[in-house]
Amino acid sequence: MNHETVSTELPVPTHRFTVRLSATRRGARLARRLATQQLDAWGWPYDSDSSRTAALLTAELAANAITHGRVPGRDFRLGLTVTPPGTLRIEVSDARRDRGLPAPAELGAAPLDSEGGRGLLLVDALAVDWGIDRSDPVLKTVWCSIALDARPFSPVECRRHVV
Repeated sequence: MNHETVSTELPVPTHRFTVRLSATRRGARLARRLATQQLDAWGWPYDSDSSRTAALLTAELAANAITHGRVPGRDFRLGLTVTPPGTLRIEVSDARRDRGLPAPAELGAAPLDSEGGRGLLLVDALAVDWGIDRSDPVLKTVWCSIALDARPFSPVECRRHVV
């Protein structure tokens, strides 16, 4: 008799990066820069659409973490994971587990003259999927996933082709 085994495991990551940063504007800026630097090291150059999209999404999630998830004396965590066939998952964790996300109907409900309140609209528009993970008893993690462009070169080849 032939038995079919169905795996429910997630794909094995091909790349993973995690860093803790101060919950400040400087930490949020550094999160964006580290995300693009790490993608470049993995073979997605700074000027690629994938890198630009990842930078914007990382900046939005990090800005939300330092604005709405900040606890004095606590850092936030940035995580990047690439899984086959070319999906980047961006995770930003903060210490305000008690705070959730606005309901989908509330996205974009900010007054027109408001300087904030539209970041998750960008995440919703640019990400393939996004959400919140509260499986950690201390942290709240907001995550999003994007499809990566095909890598034109390996990281070593990219550096060889720089003029």
